[in-house]
Amino acid sequence: MGLIFLGVFVGLLFTRFWLLTVLYAFWWSLDRDKPRQGGRRVEFFRRWVIWKYMKDYFPVSLVKTAELDPSQNYIAGYHPHGVLGIGSFLNLCTESTGFSSLFPGICPHLMMLNLWFYLPFFRDSIMNMGLVSSDKESGTHILNKKGNGNLLGIIIGGAREILEASPGSYRLLLRKRKGFIRLALTHGASLVPIFSFGENDLFHQVQNFSGSWFHRVQNWLLKIIGLPFPLFYGRGIFQSSCGLMPYRHPVTTIVGKPIKVQKTLQPTEEEVNRLHQHYMEELCSLFEAHKLKFNIPADQHLEFC
Repeated sequence: MGLIFLGVFVGLLFTRFWLLTVLYAFWWSLDRDKPRQGGRRVEFFRRWVIWKYMKDYFPVSLVKTAELDPSQNYIAGYHPHGVLGIGSFLNLCTESTGFSSLFPGICPHLMMLNLWFYLPFFRDSIMNMGLVSSDKESGTHILNKKGNGNLLGIIIGGAREILEASPGSYRLLLRKRKGFIRLALTHGASLVPIFSFGENDLFHQVQNFSGSWFHRVQNWLLKIIGLPFPLFYGRGIFQSSCGLMPYRHPVTTIVGKPIKVQKTLQPTEEEVNRLHQHYMEELCSLFEAHKLKFNIPADQHLEFC
């Protein structure tokens, strides 16, 4: 969609509707900081019926294990990223799985790679869904908003974790990811671990073993433009053998119990490491408590890297 919108934006310049591009560019310059200022969340777009059909395709479901107090703010760590982050989008950016019903008084926002907010028209559509840019300024704005009940969703593994997304994989990029911990301590926001069973089963990837030329190219692209460009495939529209459609595999997103965080304006390295270790333990406990329901072998555990 982003590339299509970019093509329309440039293509209009060569038609009699060129003024639309000029006017939008002017509006864009005035609105350029909006992704770092909470976006432009619109409930109408979050409740579009198309998201229900998208949810039913897999299907995707959201499970609550504990209450979230609307008088507090939260940082929710979402795992794993998957190839396209379908579960995180449907659960936190739409009402297709009933987020507001399960967690009344909680207003979710989801961080997304800054690159996508540089695509014309597309940036406006994703902001309407509650997506915000993935930088510290953006997170600070959400957690400092008037009133409480704000939930900042962060896919902790980020774009790099896409390369780990394949059926049966439970390898998470988390061991060295501590920025969200510092953010939680600075603002006193409770941490909520979220694990989405089935997220990695929606696509297959072309093998990219560590050290191979293909893996090196992907890492190079990741450093240059922030995207790893995985070669993935799923099913077709009329057949299930090969195509770009995701497989119809259930995705069940489990929201864990919140971890209380004491506000610390200048947290020490020891405090960050202690809370980070606690978060990993709670995430492991969440995975272990539910894995047998999804036919995951008892000897299979989360792997952190």
